Amino acid sequence: MPNNYVSFLTALFGENEEPRRKIFKSMKAKANAKRTTMERMADWLTSSFGSIIFLLFNVFLFIAWILINTNQVKEISPFDPFPFSLLTTIVSLEAIILAIFVLISQNRSAKIDDLREETHLQLNLISEREITKLMKMMALLLEKQGMDLSQDPELKKMLRPVSEEEIEKHLEKEIL
Repeated sequence: MPNNYVSFLTALFGENEEPRRKIFKSMKAKANAKRTTMERMADWLTSSFGSIIFLLFNVFLFIAWILINTNQVKEISPFDPFPFSLLTTIVSLEAIILAIFVLISQNRSAKIDDLREETHLQLNLISEREITKLMKMMALLLEKQGMDLSQDPELKKMLRPVSEEEIEKHLEKEIL
């Protein structure tokens, strides 16, 4: 008789078989593979311009610009005298363009995060249903063995299926 239990568990959990784990391609990798040319460029620019090298380049450029245009470098005549209107215009345009590229990258990342969050939610809901079903099965087995579970209020709560709508309404009330 004990052999039947072992063979049942082996069949149920596949302990004697090699693990058949399917490795899923990450959502980010899938999304990266589907990027448009503009999104690829935005990601590249965001990663390049978000570096210490780019910061140092800008600092060097601004210092050189200021030194040249305050007549500190005698070999080069000033071309943008104080208050450096041309420099201000260039820096403003650079900031606008960089902000747009950062926003493009962030929007794409937000879409990936939303998909990941929705996937986690769906998996959690499925897991909740499966756990509730297992608890019901366990309660039936325990009752069949003569245990009185009727006096356990916590178990009664746990055996009720979770209502996604109830949770959503409760959260909406809290948030709003």
